[in-house]
Amino acid sequence: MPHLYISAAHKSSGKTTLSIGICAALSAAGDRVQPFKKGPDYIDPLWLGQAAGRACHNLDFYTMQRAEISELFADKMRGAEIGLVEGNKGLYDGLALDGSNSNAALAAQLGSPIVLVLDSQGMTRGVAPLILGYQAFDPGIRIAGVILNKVGGSRHEAKLRAVIEHYTDVPVVGAVQRSDDLVISERHLGLVPSNELSGGRLHIDRMARLIRDAVDLTMLRTLAATAKVPPPPPVTPSAAAVGTDRVRIAYASDSAFGFYYAGDLEALQAAAAELVPFSPLHDRDLPVCDGLFLGGGFPETHMDDLEHNSAMRAAVAAFIERGGPVYAECGGLMYLGDSLTWDGKTRKMAGAIPAQVVMHPKPQGRGYVRLRETATHPWPLSIDGSEPISAHEFHYSALRRVPEGLDFA
Repeated sequence: MPHLYISAAHKSSGKTTLSIGICAALSAAGDRVQPFKKGPDYIDPLWLGQAAGRACHNLDFYTMQRAEISELFADKMRGAEIGLVEGNKGLYDGLALDGSNSNAALAAQLGSPIVLVLDSQGMTRGVAPLILGYQAFDPGIRIAGVILNKVGGSRHEAKLRAVIEHYTDVPVVGAVQRSDDLVISERHLGLVPSNELSGGRLHIDRMARLIRDAVDLTMLRTLAATAKVPPPPPVTPSAAAVGTDRVRIAYASDSAFGFYYAGDLEALQAAAAELVPFSPLHDRDLPVCDGLFLGGGFPETHMDDLEHNSAMRAAVAAFIERGGPVYAECGGLMYLGDSLTWDGKTRKMAGAIPAQVVMHPKPQGRGYVRLRETATHPWPLSIDGSEPISAHEFHYSALRRVPEGLDFA
């Protein structure tokens, strides 16, 4: 299973944009590329999946068992010619003091050769001790190459290459100069999702051309072929469908709602669910369905249009009022409130939950959480009935209960 692990010395080094560009460049050259993303992330996988033409899957120590990670990785690599795992934060960063949930730990588990993206702004000779230190810190991993990012020009690149060649044994796979073509707009949760940008595909194609000219794709393929073969994952039984009748689940999918894990949607389909996309922004009514799945996104940036589509707001509220089951998280939960307030403006939402949703300038929830079920919870939250399930949260919004007798809908 030839693959690479793209990591960095620290966050904001440019590894995401380079990973997107590499996926797109390899794909344009005819390679079947399978992308992965470490950690809980919705936005980067949207870009990586679009660049590669294959759904990107998340690998996360906190919400997945190690065997589950290996099994998922092996399963999704079937049919691919090269895999690319994009790390999060820096190579050795993680929650655990011993690094057991770091990028380095995941690379070691998967047998991945690591390509380290280095933000080279203001660096020349200092790049050598940085590389040597990262090599020496954990002998159990292999830094197979480096990509120099944000290079100042040809003279700067030549100095960096000479230093690295003289002091280290790590090959330089590429050198990428600063370019607006590699910039993706950001907002409070990170990159603007690719499903929001009408020119997302064109931007990815520009990134692919830049990476093709700045990075040695042949060397990347050669390094990927040196990946160690991880031990075979345990064989687990396939999820059996519950009942005999298929159910239709309508899920929100447009530029306001697009945060779904590919594995979740695939698991629903494996359990005999028919997934039907609909748009809270543009559709006037719900499709015929047995349940709703309202994923996350950025309803706050589309709140005028969401309010204007009063027919859909009424349809969602009526479905829930009739007892229709709905699962909503993140932006989907925000949409179910009476109103949404952001940037000094308040707009009406579906009104299914008697609460106002207020966006704040700072995160209201950020990090991992453990969920423990109560007697009233509709489905088991633990795998075997003993351990609570793990999840994550990252949001700037908070629910504020509406005083009784006051109607915002």
